[in-house]
Amino acid sequence: MVGAGLGGLATAIRLAAAGRRVLILEQNERVGGKLNLLQEAGYTFDTGPSLLTMPWVIEELFAAAGRRMADYLTLEQIEPTCRYHWLDGTTFNAWQRLPQLIQEVERLSPADVPGLFRFLAHTARIYDAVADTFLLKPFGGLRELVTPRLARDGLQIDALRSVDAAVRSFFRSPYLRQVFNRYATYNGSSPYRSPATFNVIAYIEFAEGGWYVRGGMYRLARALQHLAADLGVELRTGTPVARIAYQGGRVSGVHLASGERLPAAQVVVNADPSYAYRTLLPGQERIATRLARQETSCSGFVLFLGVNRVYAQLAHHNIFFSSDYPREFAAIFEKGVPAADPTVYVAATALTDPEHAPPGHMNLFVLVNAPTLGPRVHWEREAAAYRDLIVARLERMGLSDLGRHIVYERIWTPADIAARYNATGGAIYGWASNSPFAAFLRPPLRARGIDGLYFVGGGTHPGGGIPLVLLSGRAVAEYLAADTHCTPA
Repeated sequence: MVGAGLGGLATAIRLAAAGRRVLILEQNERVGGKLNLLQEAGYTFDTGPSLLTMPWVIEELFAAAGRRMADYLTLEQIEPTCRYHWLDGTTFNAWQRLPQLIQEVERLSPADVPGLFRFLAHTARIYDAVADTFLLKPFGGLRELVTPRLARDGLQIDALRSVDAAVRSFFRSPYLRQVFNRYATYNGSSPYRSPATFNVIAYIEFAEGGWYVRGGMYRLARALQHLAADLGVELRTGTPVARIAYQGGRVSGVHLASGERLPAAQVVVNADPSYAYRTLLPGQERIATRLARQETSCSGFVLFLGVNRVYAQLAHHNIFFSSDYPREFAAIFEKGVPAADPTVYVAATALTDPEHAPPGHMNLFVLVNAPTLGPRVHWEREAAAYRDLIVARLERMGLSDLGRHIVYERIWTPADIAARYNATGGAIYGWASNSPFAAFLRPPLRARGIDGLYFVGGGTHPGGGIPLVLLSGRAVAEYLAADTHCTPA
């Protein structure tokens, strides 16, 4: 196993539970991949995913290993899931309890309450149509979609209009339209280009809730590491892989950066497939070139801020919206430059876990969607000014004197994300889903042309985000079991 992100850990757990010997090689000193941790000056920050949906996926993973999730970690719902803020002072709380959600929609736009019910019913039908075919089982490519069920349900998945076009058909309020358009960013895409199928993300969050791991999201990575160890998985951290060896169309092992060679009959790569084909698989330049032509998801510009006061208007999750959403996405995806008027996400986990900041302080994880690396942005020169723009914007939207109260800070640019995670261009979610078929064209879980080689994680099927990455681990374990005639957990 190359890489100990969540997908790699999930695959290793299932294979070990089925009696397979598994060795994980991780270049960094900690497991988790993009789900990671920063602790400095008395502040604790989760550096990657900050919200969990589909918690049953984690429960099922532990059950497959014969364990109880509750013995390893505690999940709790966050209410409201998110608090949305606009420059004119308008706010919206995305409650998970339906009576409160209805009241909140009614407070903002009474005429949109029927639209909310129609939207939830419509997106529930999308979920029913795609879950079994696309999310919950191994998927090998577009040809697997040509089924009688697709012929029956094809129009139901709403792939021929954009997320924004569909949202506009259900909601009149510009505030609610912006709220529901935001869900396209959960996979790093634009609501004005990604297919309306992705409105299913909003349905999943409202239907199944938004969750947090008590103690911080990184506790999930630690829990999976402990579970893997309990099952006998061997883990080597600080062990970068130089290349994957293959001969005669079959994988034969890996070569470490130290010079050591490890033989293997199967290798699972939990890394960006574009990076793997470009760097770890010599002789695969043609595939590497083809993958490099695909549109990637957005990257991110991140501020880790420790502040010496409490902002009472903040919830655990917050969005401070841009005043021109279409212009923001055009800047990122069409011009390849940071938005001049960005939407700003702020997570304040100390509201749920007080030990994440000193008393009377807050830990603010601040994320702005940003373009991947390109010729029009030089982050080493522009990062400081963009930081000032974001802080000033938050001050205008109610976080008064924020700059004066910052006592700790660190900046990550797309260049930092690219370097830390071998993510092409700093893309957080692998490929973008800005066309009707992009989600179905991700690099396959079972590598073509090299038997015994598999990919897992956010860069492959079914996509980015904690539950989808864990589901990719389940799918790879099923593929590997079928290829070696053993039974997966």
